Amino acid sequence: MSTSASLGTFEDKIAYIEGKCGDNGDFSARRFQVFGRYPAALFGFSNMINPEMLNTNVLRPLMYRPLQLDDVDDLPPERLRDVLINDSLFFSQAKIEEAPDRWISGLVHGQSVVVIDGLEGAIVVETRHIEKRGIEQPLTEQVIRGPREGFIEMLGTNLSLIRYRLQAPEFRVHIMEVGQRTHSSMAICHIDGITNPELVDEVKRRLSKIDVDAVLDSGYLEHYIEDNYITPFPQVQYTERPDKVVANLLEGRVAILVDGSPLALIVPTVFSQFYQTVEDYTERFLLMSAIRMARLVALMFSLVFPSLYVSIISFNPELIPTEFAVAVAGGRAGVPFPAVVEVLIMEISMEVLREATIRLPQQVGGALSIVGVLVIGQAAVSAGFASPITVVIIALTTIGSFATPAYNAALALRLLRFPLVIMAGIFGLYGVMIGLILIANHMLSLKSFGIPYLSPLIPGNFQGLKDLLIRGPLWWMKKRPAFLQTVDRDRLGSSTPPDREARNVLDPKKIKNKQER
Repeated sequence: MSTSASLGTFEDKIAYIEGKCGDNGDFSARRFQVFGRYPAALFGFSNMINPEMLNTNVLRPLMYRPLQLDDVDDLPPERLRDVLINDSLFFSQAKIEEAPDRWISGLVHGQSVVVIDGLEGAIVVETRHIEKRGIEQPLTEQVIRGPREGFIEMLGTNLSLIRYRLQAPEFRVHIMEVGQRTHSSMAICHIDGITNPELVDEVKRRLSKIDVDAVLDSGYLEHYIEDNYITPFPQVQYTERPDKVVANLLEGRVAILVDGSPLALIVPTVFSQFYQTVEDYTERFLLMSAIRMARLVALMFSLVFPSLYVSIISFNPELIPTEFAVAVAGGRAGVPFPAVVEVLIMEISMEVLREATIRLPQQVGGALSIVGVLVIGQAAVSAGFASPITVVIIALTTIGSFATPAYNAALALRLLRFPLVIMAGIFGLYGVMIGLILIANHMLSLKSFGIPYLSPLIPGNFQGLKDLLIRGPLWWMKKRPAFLQTVDRDRLGSSTPPDREARNVLDPKKIKNKQER
């Protein structure tokens, strides 16, 4: 039985629901009488609903007749339907569903279902109550100056955190379900009047085509909506920070949230977003421009430093100053491996150590990192397994990779270090340059929802360059990113820094002259 027509009687409906969900230890069914005369049954999963809310706001109002109906002896079915929804239930989120599959879907999502004899369909009441962790500071995106709130696993709470910061009626949320088995709810967020409607439609189209059993995290969706899946570079940005989501929405992007995941996806994405942080826009622009440049140097450092070391040591030692070359040669005197093998062994060892540190419990991970860096590194040098300069190179490279704010972007650069080191060991500096050219060419070929990955550098845009290598003053960036093709391109009106006259309003000389007059 799958249609409402085949579930005409009260007992048929009860049998259908119990047949679908009854074989569960946490499934509860309660028979009672509406207004003392209409047989009814209440169903729900006891661990997903609030029992106090259910007893006070559902069972009690249904059992007792409203005062305005004391003089009415009998209610026809069509009148009973209106009375239950409009007069009896103390719930704003209560509706009558005709389709039996919607009853089952509501039950597994934590709602309660009330079946009443003589009433077509069933009443589905939103009584979901699931224990959740508190709103805490995101551990992966910590800041010195900025909000301390992060997303949690509940979709409703995450949407409320966004609406708290974006109190605009133009903010739009479109709810969809994904996953044939999990039926996970996901929200597509954008700002009407800013975001390009074609972008919103394309995001909905890609998400609607996903046909998979389960979506347990927003990362599942990322694999289905990215433009190029054969690349180490991420084309979708994720974040735990509501303020970061709001900032991207105001630029004209689309955010995707999934029930059960504390990470929101942001599309489209360009490479420059992965080395920018929230603090870049909360601190003064001169300081943050310098820090951003240092972050970019660390990013390039972590990618090319090991391969440059291998190529120079193996093929072009004459490029090293004489005194330093003697010191390097003395340190490598007892090492039995060529430079390329030595660097690869140390890189692989560092990756294993890093992975072990992440997976171990927090109380043990710190101790392991200290033991790995100090004890094992020193022992490797003493045993002649590695030279001191190689240990220093790998350590500096690892520190540089930690300076990249986005974990997935840092992971891509870590992966690309290995082919660069191998090419450096075979072809020297030529191999390094060929590898960098191939990486640059690959990045030029990437797109995120049709937007070139290296925008606004290539294709060039003067307005976008103000927030690329440096972070210009906020009053410089009057337009939204041109590559997003937003409906409203202006994000700054007539706001400008104070003029010279306004800056001197409390100048002691100026005030003294006025007093003398």
